[in-house]
Amino acid sequence: MRGIQINQYVKGPQELKVTELPDPTPKPDQYLIEVHAAATNFFDILQIQGKYQNQPPFPWVAGVEFSGVVLATPSAASKGAPKFPVGSRVFGASQGAYATRVLASESELLPVPQGWSFTDAAGLFITAPTSYGALVSRAGVKPGDWVLVHAAAGGVGLAAVQVAKAFGATVVATAGTPRKLEVARRFGADHVVDYRDPKWPDQVKKLTPKGRGVDIVYDPVGLVDKSTKCVAWNGRILVVGFAAGSIEKVAMNKVLLKNISLVGIHWGAWAKFQKEGIPVVWDGINKLVEQGKFKGTVFTDKEFVGLESVPDALVALGGRETWGKVVVKIPQEGASKL
Repeated sequence: MRGIQINQYVKGPQELKVTELPDPTPKPDQYLIEVHAAATNFFDILQIQGKYQNQPPFPWVAGVEFSGVVLATPSAASKGAPKFPVGSRVFGASQGAYATRVLASESELLPVPQGWSFTDAAGLFITAPTSYGALVSRAGVKPGDWVLVHAAAGGVGLAAVQVAKAFGATVVATAGTPRKLEVARRFGADHVVDYRDPKWPDQVKKLTPKGRGVDIVYDPVGLVDKSTKCVAWNGRILVVGFAAGSIEKVAMNKVLLKNISLVGIHWGAWAKFQKEGIPVVWDGINKLVEQGKFKGTVFTDKEFVGLESVPDALVALGGRETWGKVVVKIPQEGASKL
């Protein structure tokens, strides 16, 4: 196979190289997948630099999110047929996605939604459940709520906009460029605000009925403290991440005076602490997909094709030049159309 193997940490994506590698050998509980598309994530950039919390032992193949076709099923004895027979279209997350072949266990795979391309499905495994789990399971979004989504044109942001709208909420989206604000509107945001303006909390608050503030804040950036200025009484602020680069400190008197709930959401930890909640979240997402209320969020302003384009895709992602999910198409000989 071909892939991007990491033998030592690099300074940045530009140093990544595609090489010929042996095909991976599945363990008894693993599927072998032919990769047709791979999604990029900020943590991929950190991982190749040795700065992420999960660092595989050398050598390892970069990339985590992917979609493709099952080439071989687990050899371990099991009752009945495998969940995903050979030829199944699947998407998932497993170390080694920046390659033409990847291994994954059954818990790391899901079927590609009906009518979805490999490209659309490649970026679904992490963003969709993060946003659905946050808004529905953690914040209890409901019809009539006002929801503020920060970095709304990002991968999890666009997922959050769609989930909130699907549950009957009014969405206020923030972003940092006119293009990203336009994208947020295209995916369903009712109002958009540029958070480069220091007065954005006032603008958000004025949009809400009688200036009461928003009911829910979805924050993958690190804007909790400023968001306390425009959240309503009994509001919920979802702490999703710190894309701005630093873990902020919050003035807790503001939390006290407005009866605010600060709610953390770490989807990756659900597999360890709340396994029973994972199927519930995916059932909810699949219903939204079937109803046409949730669609793929692939960045389309520029196309990335082939493993050789992975460095450029990661550079674009890291430079905040993109919106949605940046996905690299990986053509395979004899493969169906992406």
